[in-house]
Amino acid sequence: GHINPAVTFGLFLARKLSLTRAVFYIVMQTLGAIAGAGVVKGFEGKTLYGKFNGGANFVAPGYTKGDGLGAEIVGTFVLVYTVFSATDAKRSARDSHVPLLPSELYLGDWSTVL
Repeated sequence: GHINPAVTFGLFLARKLSLTRAVFYIVMQTLGAIAGAGVVKGFEGKTLYGKFNGGANFVAPGYTKGDGLGAEIVGTFVLVYTVFSATDAKRSARDSHVPLLPSELYLGDWSTVL
């Protein structure tokens, strides 16, 4: 399974998921994120949770919101492309990018943070 709504939306656009299933997945993924945030808040308490803004990302000083949006778009593309490459049944093991999956996810994710 996948836990990212962007991947779900990509699979829907590629016609690998029906509209009903895609909507169901996105609703459940969102509810899971809300529940996860509640668990984190429960463990951290209001003080730490408030100090770190609940773990939310912010655009660093010196960058615009457009820069942040652009980084998120590129990072999301890398994530969805990596998932599609790793799960493509038409690729042979020799042509696959699966060995690069952890590094692509790590670098793609951190490139959006930096």
